[in-house]
Parts: sequence; C-alpha cells; structure tokens
Amino acid sequence: MRLLLDTHSLLWALNQPGMLRSDARKAVESEDNVVYVSMASLWECAIKVSIGKLRLPDGFFQALQPAGFEMLTIELQHVEAYSKLPMHHRDPFDRVLVAQAMCEQLILVTRDEEICKYDVSVIPA
Repeated sequence: MRLLLDTHSLLWALNQPGMLRSDARKAVESEDNVVYVSMASLWECAIKVSIGKLRLPDGFFQALQPAGFEMLTIELQHVEAYSKLPMHHRDPFDRVLVAQAMCEQLILVTRDEEICKYDVSVIPA
C-alpha cells in the first residue's frame, strides 16, 4: 500500500505510535508499504511551532527520512485538484492532503471524519 499520513498521524507515528489505532500502526510500520509525508504537513507543523501551538522534539524534521518516510512535494496537479474540491473541510492543509491523496492514489491515514466526506481512501488513525 501507499499511505499518506495526515499531520496528527505523523506526529503520533514518530513520537507516540500507541496513539494510532492498531491497524493504522501496523500499516505505517509495515516494510511492505510506502509511507509519504506531505510538505504541507511539515509546513503546518512549522507554523504551529512558530506561533507556540505545537512543540516538537529536537531533530523532528531530520528524523523523517531515517524513519523511512518519503517526502511528498506539492505539485501543480495537486494545486489544480485542490481548487476543484468541494468545501467539506475548511482546513487548507487537510484539503491539500486530500488533493494529494486523490492525485497520487494514496490512502490517507487520518482520524479526521471531515476528510471521509471526500472521495479518498482512508485508514482510520
């Protein structure tokens, strides 16, 4: 499987894997799966750190690739797909993840029920 972690799932996978539901944790930890992290999630983390809404462990960003995560950049096709999404969800970062999951045929690992309103495959986190 090819998975895309939403921001909460990423934070839990790296720092508190027990917070993930067992099926999601197994999928993320399986060497048979490719797990992507969107630059949108990293940008969201950076913004929340800068305004004091999130604290990350030292070396958080540097730990992503050694943990086996693949980085997913935001491409023009993602932006175009984003512009066509219905407004089921108001969070722009989550909407980017939905657009990326749709374009790249990824399964989104999330606990956000609003994301399930989109035509995207989900593994409940």
